[in-house]
Amino acid sequence: MPGLFVTFEGGEGTGKTTQLKALLAHLRAAGWDAIETRDPGGTPIGKQIRGLLLDPENTRMAAASELFLYEASRAQLVHEVIRPALDAGRIVLCDRFTDSTVAYQGYGRELDLDLIARLNAMATDGVRPDLTFLLDLDPEAGLARATQRVTQRQERHDRIEEEVLAFHQRVRAGYRAIAAAEPGRVAVLDAARGMAEIEGDIRRRVDELLRRSGRPPGSRVPASG
Repeated sequence: MPGLFVTFEGGEGTGKTTQLKALLAHLRAAGWDAIETRDPGGTPIGKQIRGLLLDPENTRMAAASELFLYEASRAQLVHEVIRPALDAGRIVLCDRFTDSTVAYQGYGRELDLDLIARLNAMATDGVRPDLTFLLDLDPEAGLARATQRVTQRQERHDRIEEEVLAFHQRVRAGYRAIAAAEPGRVAVLDAARGMAEIEGDIRRRVDELLRRSGRPPGSRVPASG
């Protein structure tokens, strides 16, 4: 059977990466062959592009350059990781995907949404998430969480986190517009709640999706990477 593609989306500090890893552990414990990746950064080429995109020193990066770099990384990720895994019947969990580009570069940077849709279609070669979890949080609260994280790790905010609050508010509006347009695919979760409560909601939604898919017992194999 074809694989299952689940993506996690949200603004800064929403906890999406934590929730992705929790779901991955849950699926593997249950015997499903599940992998994780991220966009950008899920391939050797993508890691190099991610470094360029998030480097806080790259303050002069043009919005169009940013857009094309994200799409280049995504095209490589689909070609090298996502499509092969789905063709093999695996469950793929991805930290960000095309919705991020619509929200951040479309709404945040205010670039042309039709152009972004065309570039996303080219980069993904028809691959679309079966289910997307959108962790929704007030940008001020999310940025405060991000600040706490980088302080604890003695790091610096990345280039996107350093954007002004108005940018992050536009990003949130973009995500909400995506969710309103595709309620069947995008599950909106209140990220202000406790992490355990959110994790439970995600598990129930994915477990139900797997039950309804009618995947045979043979699709449950030990995780292999």
